[in-house]
Amino acid sequence: MTLITHVPDGGHAQLITRCDDEPTMDVITLTTEEEGVGIVCGAWAGGRRGVLLMQSSGVGNTVNALALPNACRVPFLSIVTMRGEWGEFIPWQVPMGLAAPTILEAMGVQTYRVDDGDRVGSTVEAALAMAHNTRGSAAVLLSQSLLGAKQFEEGG
Repeated sequence: MTLITHVPDGGHAQLITRCDDEPTMDVITLTTEEEGVGIVCGAWAGGRRGVLLMQSSGVGNTVNALALPNACRVPFLSIVTMRGEWGEFIPWQVPMGLAAPTILEAMGVQTYRVDDGDRVGSTVEAALAMAHNTRGSAAVLLSQSLLGAKQFEEGG
């Protein structure tokens, strides 16, 4: 994996920082998640492997774009931090958090849910292998119970 695309997200912050510090990786900050689908597909056409990091609330933004890797048989991987689950405090995160796995599966994306921190690395490796071996799409869903629920901070 040499290309990381992402919309800024607290759940991915440590991973993004580590990738940004790695000289062999290019990190691209996106304005919207669907841009990442096109960039990752284009990178594969150019001989590189990439990943799209996004929050479950951004899955809805990718629906039309996910037709590209599906129709063109481009290996595609996304790592999704889930919201709207365990301990959520923002009501509008709940509907997309509930719908994200179903939307991804409807678009031909094989989903792998992770609730145990010890399984993140092996699950990402398995999803990446599946995507590249079958020229399919995969998403690793990092549960909100794994990441911890975000809390409202008063006073700013």
